[in-house]
Amino acid sequence: MSKKKSAQLFYKYFEEWIAIYKVNAIRSVTLTKYYMTLKWLAKLAPELRLCDLTRRTYQELINTYALEHERQTTLDFHHQIKGAIMDAVDEGLIKVNPTRKIIIKGKKPGRKKSKFLSQNQVKLMIQQLDLSTEINWDWYILLVAKTGLRFSEALALTPNDFDFDRQTLNISKTWNYRATKGGFQPTKNPSSVRKVQIDRQLAMQFSQLVKDLPKDKSIFVKQRVFNSTVNNHLELICKKAGIPVISIHGLRHTHASLLLFGGVSIASVAKRLGHANMTTTQNTYLHIIQELETQDNDKIMREMSFLN
Repeated sequence: MSKKKSAQLFYKYFEEWIAIYKVNAIRSVTLTKYYMTLKWLAKLAPELRLCDLTRRTYQELINTYALEHERQTTLDFHHQIKGAIMDAVDEGLIKVNPTRKIIIKGKKPGRKKSKFLSQNQVKLMIQQLDLSTEINWDWYILLVAKTGLRFSEALALTPNDFDFDRQTLNISKTWNYRATKGGFQPTKNPSSVRKVQIDRQLAMQFSQLVKDLPKDKSIFVKQRVFNSTVNNHLELICKKAGIPVISIHGLRHTHASLLLFGGVSIASVAKRLGHANMTTTQNTYLHIIQELETQDNDKIMREMSFLN
């Protein structure tokens, strides 16, 4: 039976593996990424069998995928496939781990939008916001800029999620904006359930904005919401302010960057963003952390020079 199983086409094994270990165990958006990986596997290696998986054949597969994708995308592709391969190794279907010492390549990254804004640029952006007496997308943009919430987390906020006495936001759900009818759904991971501190001014502003709204309904969603709609609105504001155009997710990066440059610890930033662990934060903001380390080294040398 094991011999017959090891002769199975790799992409077919991967398809079964997804059904057994991933369906109903991960978020639908993540599951979609696994199925996209499956499509690429079937396209690039339709005849590759489990028993033919060696370090060489696997490297050739990764190299072929990398011809059309950037390095980070190729790395994600590799990580998803590797999970299934390691299980096949444990089951004895593959004798030796073919992913060992794999080299990840990728085509040259294209020109990307700015990932985050400086403090002065954020101030210029806020000056362009139409912060009227009723909830609008400008209030949404201000809230994300000041809290670093994910797009779907901010959409899911209800008046009940605000604790104005303690100046906190209770993040316990997200809004399924990809579904036609929308609706609340669980957070990205257990670590995403958290309380986020907000400043006094923002608390006072929103206490007035939401006081007459239904307590358990989203304060921002009135009809179906598209990510592109909000990003297009933010783009207009950025252009009006004369600053680099960023996305709503870029505002989340901006929030984290400002905190790190302000001296807030990585642990506190990770907790505020709802990251599963600090490694995610460190990997995402590595360039900022390295810059801060350089500044710290200068400070250390300056302090030590006083001891001479």
